[in-house]
Amino acid sequence: MNSISRAVPEVALQAIRKLIAEQGFGPGDVLPSQRDLALQLGVSRASLREALSSLSALGVISVQPGKGVFVQSPIDLSRSESAGSWPFAAQASPVDIFQLRYALEGFAAGLAAVTLTADELDALEDNVEAMRKKLRDEDFDAAARLDFEFHRILLLASGNQAMLSILSTRAELFLESQKLPFIRPERAMETWQEHRKILRALTRRASGAAQKSMQEHVRNAALRTGIVIATPATS
Repeated sequence: MNSISRAVPEVALQAIRKLIAEQGFGPGDVLPSQRDLALQLGVSRASLREALSSLSALGVISVQPGKGVFVQSPIDLSRSESAGSWPFAAQASPVDIFQLRYALEGFAAGLAAVTLTADELDALEDNVEAMRKKLRDEDFDAAARLDFEFHRILLLASGNQAMLSILSTRAELFLESQKLPFIRPERAMETWQEHRKILRALTRRASGAAQKSMQEHVRNAALRTGIVIATPATS
């Protein structure tokens, strides 16, 4: 996939990370003004602001109104560009997969809230507890597999066989995307917290809340990977 097919804010985010690393910016250093950054990167101020907001959430920079944009943590390109070594580039980019998951799994969670059986709810509860234990042990591979299983159970519970088929035939792509957020071990527990929030909505049979919580989870998982996924604006 070339950069034209990627969301502009995500391209800007990666460009800012590269700028910080290659020009040797360290904690406390101030970056060029937002106007200069937008011109340098060739993006709109709106796209730049979205990229900066994402980097701020990642703890990379701090945006201080009236003062500037300050670096908070150094960039290790060998780690932050891990999505660039994505093994399925010929099939779909990580951005593509996260966008698909945002649309598909959000809708599935909303359906599952009204179709979920007691056994499926028990399985999700067991899964969430098991993930908490694996994350405490810093077993991130096992946590990623539990993450995949959590989403598989939900797709199964939704009753939509077409969506389940997509997951089943492309399981390796979905699983790989669920490994990516764990490149930031210090934020790994956020996945468990988000799953727990989804589970609470499902337990209440709250379809709208389940869909919203799932979409927030997928968006945040992408963000922890260093990816901004473009989603349709809502009124």
